Amino acid sequence: MSHAPLDRAARHAQAWLDSLDTRSVAATVTREELRRRFMAPLPESGTDPSTVVDELAAAAEGGQLASGSGRFFAWVIGGAVPSSVAAEWLVSVWDQNATIYATSPIASVVEEVAGPWLLDLFRLPSTASFAFTTGCQMAHFTALSAAREQVLRAVGWDVGRQGMAGSPPIRVLVSAIRHVSLDRALRYLGIGKEQLVVLPVQADGGIATDTLASALAVDAPTIVCLNAGDLNTGAFDDFRALVPLAHSRGAWVHVDGAFGLFARTSPRYDALVEGMDLADSWATDCHKWLNVPQDSGFVAVRHPEPHRRAMTIVDSYFVAEDKARDEIDWTPEWSRRARGFGIYAALRELGRQGVQAMIERNGDQCEALAAGMASLPGVELLSPPRLNQALVRFHDPRPGASDADHDARTERVIARVNASGEAFFGPSTWQGKRVMRICVVNWRTSPRDIERTIAAVAHACSAD
Repeated sequence: MSHAPLDRAARHAQAWLDSLDTRSVAATVTREELRRRFMAPLPESGTDPSTVVDELAAAAEGGQLASGSGRFFAWVIGGAVPSSVAAEWLVSVWDQNATIYATSPIASVVEEVAGPWLLDLFRLPSTASFAFTTGCQMAHFTALSAAREQVLRAVGWDVGRQGMAGSPPIRVLVSAIRHVSLDRALRYLGIGKEQLVVLPVQADGGIATDTLASALAVDAPTIVCLNAGDLNTGAFDDFRALVPLAHSRGAWVHVDGAFGLFARTSPRYDALVEGMDLADSWATDCHKWLNVPQDSGFVAVRHPEPHRRAMTIVDSYFVAEDKARDEIDWTPEWSRRARGFGIYAALRELGRQGVQAMIERNGDQCEALAAGMASLPGVELLSPPRLNQALVRFHDPRPGASDADHDARTERVIARVNASGEAFFGPSTWQGKRVMRICVVNWRTSPRDIERTIAAVAHACSAD
């Protein structure tokens, strides 16, 4: 096999990384232009591989978001530390099928190492089972599959044998500010909207103890879903109070820690995460704050048996290895990418201290961004950072301006900043108001990036 295509890909990749500080953070070409470049009939004959790589890179130029840039603050999308990128290249070249130990011994063993490392990093029970998934969506699905298995078995129903038709109904208590990926995971599991009990939150974004106690008074199989970092304000539920309360009524407690689970890595944030380790399952995205490439979720389950029962499958053509970890026992997938390598590499590169330093640095940077924007005329800081998220709103300066006018100006400022290419933000709606979300999760973000971003926002504000 010729190495030329790989050499060409490496050159294009290096050029991309070298350009992150100077290129537009936003895409610079239209959808129509991208379609024009890519749309073509299926080729009848082949093309030289190096040519394919070169033409692919050329056609993609301008269509990428530079989400690896230190000035990308939209959604919760991290960059990727160098070793994790390189490890993912090796994963593609090795092309391992991480289904069972027999299909890739090294993929299985690396998960055996990286999984306990994450449990240790997050200060979760060392005896918990775990799995590497595509992202937090499937991490939720995996954890809630185990939860469904456990709460139904407790009332004498074997969902693996009997299915969901005719089963006792499961009540799922969820926060009013939950992420919708929880609803979607529950839908996959045959648990519909009518089985969700939506609990109102207090001013701090957490569920009140009395509210949960009242909802738990109904005698039924119950799952409680708590927040570790709401997507808008970064709100955390009070795990120390709520988890024991839920357990006292026999409920399973699941924690959505898509990015907030990483607060467990720093003593600075202990007040937010105290008691989180008492829960029954936890889900997160390593491609968020661990800064590894996309397609890297992680789930941990306190109770390995319901986790395994919910996921495992066997067939006569499997090759069993005594005491080996077969990934198919713990994940909803069959053929799957070997996801442990990128996480293993990132944890080797950063170490516990490096992860903690990154989390704390990004928290400081979020505070600096929020304060810098709040110092600008007409900018309101609606939600100061608790971790790495903040919300700001841009007021229309005209006398008598309405909430709708403030909403429109907020949208305009976000659009101008993004169009400038200097930085990139996303909008959201919070308490009925359109806002700019500030989210800092990138290892590359520097003090200079913060300065440039505040200047870009100031310039966008001045256009009105």
